[in-house]
Amino acid sequence: MACVSLTAVPASASARSGSASEPVVSRGVTIPAFYTPPSELPAADGTLIRHEPLPLGLSLPGLDGRPMPGTATRLMYKSTDSSGRPVAVTGAYIEPSTAWKGDGPRPLVALASGTMGQGDHCAPSLTLQHPLTLGGETVSVGYEILAIYRLLATGAAVVVTDYVGLGATDRLHTYVNRVDQGHALLDAARAARTVPGASVTADSRTGLYGYSQGGGASASAAELQPTYAPDVKLAGTYAGAPPADLAAVMKGIDGSALAGALGWSINGFTQTDPDLREVVEANVSATGRAALQDISTMCVGDAIFGYGFSESAEWTVDGRSFGDIIAADPRAQAVLARQRIGTLRPAGPVRLATGVQDDIVPHAQARQLAVDWCRKGGSVTYEAVDLPNLGDKILTNHLAPLITDQGDAISWLTDRLAGEPAASNCWTMPFQR
Repeated sequence: MACVSLTAVPASASARSGSASEPVVSRGVTIPAFYTPPSELPAADGTLIRHEPLPLGLSLPGLDGRPMPGTATRLMYKSTDSSGRPVAVTGAYIEPSTAWKGDGPRPLVALASGTMGQGDHCAPSLTLQHPLTLGGETVSVGYEILAIYRLLATGAAVVVTDYVGLGATDRLHTYVNRVDQGHALLDAARAARTVPGASVTADSRTGLYGYSQGGGASASAAELQPTYAPDVKLAGTYAGAPPADLAAVMKGIDGSALAGALGWSINGFTQTDPDLREVVEANVSATGRAALQDISTMCVGDAIFGYGFSESAEWTVDGRSFGDIIAADPRAQAVLARQRIGTLRPAGPVRLATGVQDDIVPHAQARQLAVDWCRKGGSVTYEAVDLPNLGDKILTNHLAPLITDQGDAISWLTDRLAGEPAASNCWTMPFQR
């Protein structure tokens, strides 16, 4: 069975053999030719490949003539994927209109978005331009804009990564791949320093910010920074609801409103890991194959409407869930073990927050990450967001802490960017929920 018969080919796959001057279409949405990578990439990670002005969909003229909250630039930069191969990643840099009033030069926040989908048109940089897309065959919402604009209001510059394969049209998005997303976030910070007109420099303090998929990306980047990007001056990391243990997260997502995310992870890992591809190929049914193909071009809204509350047992030949299939196969277990976040000590202080009722990205595995980091000597501020149960498997228990904790998360990170020390609460971990 050929790989392409399982590994879903996105609607923009034609761009892989097309020229950079030709835009492509993904699920009825035209993707600018900017997102087609060149055939050759620079050697150094974080090198800016190309850039162009990015009109913000939500922007107002300021009293001084500058747009509020800032001036955006679309980016493409070089990174290295989990196989050690060069890869082009897209994203956006925003130079804020607000002055930085803290200590030192203007700082930078590298923001990793929460789950956006797997279609190229779901890229966070595109949602900055089009915050709400209800056209063609898709539903896309730029829900991270609130956090981005709140960070810009502090006077910090923000760079947003589109992750590997989301936006850039040469491959499928490697959803929740620990190394891919950690590298992409760190290289976004490097690329931001060379954007023409950017006020951030190599001396700027850098913070990492992310929730859900983004929380996993920022957590991974904090672990990888000492060896992969020691030149990035990491002042602090916010990791909200991080999917640190994918085996546990798989169980939370399966059958939930966000069941489509299970398809995105399977598509991504079968693209990059032959062992998992063999396991899935041996067990996926024709129905499952069609679903994975369909899901590969979807954004979050599409997946909720199209595959919300689906059970992965509906996609397998023997009616077992993908979680059960993977748990029974040592090769597949090894793949997920390599994706585990928490085996390395994070650089700098980290604020890790998780909702105690979160059943999509389960609270217990996120809290375990805090415990693992504390045991390794990390400086961890752990926050258990205690809210009422707002409904099982319908995303509310996962999304509510994103909003209720956001102000405290941004305040904590702003203090780190200003050079203020963080107080770890690792000593309380054995007694917390």
